[in-house]
Amino acid sequence: MAESIYQIYDKIFKKILTLSSKAVINLINGLFDTEYPTDSEITYNWTEFEDDELRKVLADTIITINGCHCYHMEAQMTIDEDIIFRVFDYGYQHACRNNQKEKDSCCLVFPEPKIIYLCADNSMPEQYTLKLDFRNQGYFEYKVSVLNYQEISMEELNNKKMVILIPFSLLRLRNALKRDRTPEKLFQLKTLIQDGIIGSINKNVKVGNITPEDARRLYRLTHKLYDHLYAHYSEMEELNEMTDESLMLDIDIIEKEHEKELEEKDRIIAELEKQVIDLKKQIEENKLNS
Repeated sequence: MAESIYQIYDKIFKKILTLSSKAVINLINGLFDTEYPTDSEITYNWTEFEDDELRKVLADTIITINGCHCYHMEAQMTIDEDIIFRVFDYGYQHACRNNQKEKDSCCLVFPEPKIIYLCADNSMPEQYTLKLDFRNQGYFEYKVSVLNYQEISMEELNNKKMVILIPFSLLRLRNALKRDRTPEKLFQLKTLIQDGIIGSINKNVKVGNITPEDARRLYRLTHKLYDHLYAHYSEMEELNEMTDESLMLDIDIIEKEHEKELEEKDRIIAELEKQVIDLKKQIEENKLNS
């Protein structure tokens, strides 16, 4: 049961990584302090395995930018001291599949890794280190940095253009609402959804960090995660209705804004076409008069 629950977060994370190239590039720039243009080319390197029920499951998430730079992202709900071995193994397998052969040697290029812990924990390390001892050939430390998602403020998410991680902000109040669901706690959740999550999505659409379609998908993923975390509590009935209405209303707003943008572009194109036609007529008239 626990494994299937954690798969919900894993699936949402992987769906987030299939949003527009612009949104994903912005996330990578924010996570790895890179500066790729948002029109950079993305290649997905998915690998699969079969679970106990013989269903195919996506194992790791490695993304290649512009055909040469690779990034490996792993999202975790709880502390896992063995994760360093899985990250190294996935990186090694990827490097082997894409090995660079020379005349008398072969080079294995590992992707740049990042572990994202979605829930806060005092025992969370800032990085994991795997010591590789090649005996007489030398010694190397393979290091994987860790991001504590709960320590990132909404402001930082927006400033670093990592808004596609915004659905996981719902986890900030998970433990508090497990203990008690007072009116004050419910108000905090309402504020988080309306001002924090919905507000951030709207803001990032307007400034062009994500597309309107990204926003629609982020709303759906937020709603799915809300249903999983909170909708089953009896105290949530009023908030459930508010959440449904808010998410639907803001999707409608974004769609209307997108339609207005398209209409404005169509108007500009039509005006330019008219100017071209008028210019052609003027040129023909000038030819006749000369």
